[in-house]
Amino acid sequence: MKELEISVIVPCFNEAENVEPLALELVEVLRPLGHSFEILYVDDGSRDNTATAVEDLAGKFPELRLIRHTRNFGQSAAFLSGFEQAAGQILITLDADLQNDPRDIPKLLKGLEQADMVCGIRKNRRDSFIRKMSTRVANAVRGFFLKDGIKDAGCAFRVFRRELAGNLIAFKGLHRFLPTISRIHGYRVMQVPIHHRPRYRGTSKYGISNRLFVGIHDMLAIHWYRKRHFPPKRY
Repeated sequence: MKELEISVIVPCFNEAENVEPLALELVEVLRPLGHSFEILYVDDGSRDNTATAVEDLAGKFPELRLIRHTRNFGQSAAFLSGFEQAAGQILITLDADLQNDPRDIPKLLKGLEQADMVCGIRKNRRDSFIRKMSTRVANAVRGFFLKDGIKDAGCAFRVFRRELAGNLIAFKGLHRFLPTISRIHGYRVMQVPIHHRPRYRGTSKYGISNRLFVGIHDMLAIHWYRKRHFPPKRY
């Protein structure tokens, strides 16, 4: 049996309104590429009809699958559940809020010719002033502290080889450090500009308190890990 080529992993928390529009865009972009693919919606304990929306849509699109958490564990846990269940050799991650543009997927996939992970950099961000400033400050602080060269750690739109997800430690906030950990493990990480769209449906789950202040503890952990880890490729 031929291996599945691409798994798209979409964490969802109260995103019922965005499930169908995003699925339609993803299918429209992915089918013409000629690669076998699946789309995994990870419902992270939503209190709305997110899970029902995915199940209803799966009857129309056989590529769709639902993974459902027993309660809300956070975005990092949702990504890890997707990694565990994904069958594809290439993993694509993006948010469910429609601010990431699936039409950027071919460009990100193209980058894998030169890298193991390709990360989006949100240019001309269509967010509130508070969100943009909190991200700018957080990126500046982590850049000074970690010196990892990652320009937009908060952008979840990434494409990478499956093997990169095989040596991860589960912790809240992990998703923001995937490029950094991948570089620590010796993988090639490329960053490319992508489109960013305003949020028309639903509400943001992030602000200054759960981006900057919580991230300081995570940076200390990553700083320790960089000095104490041993490489996953040892023979």
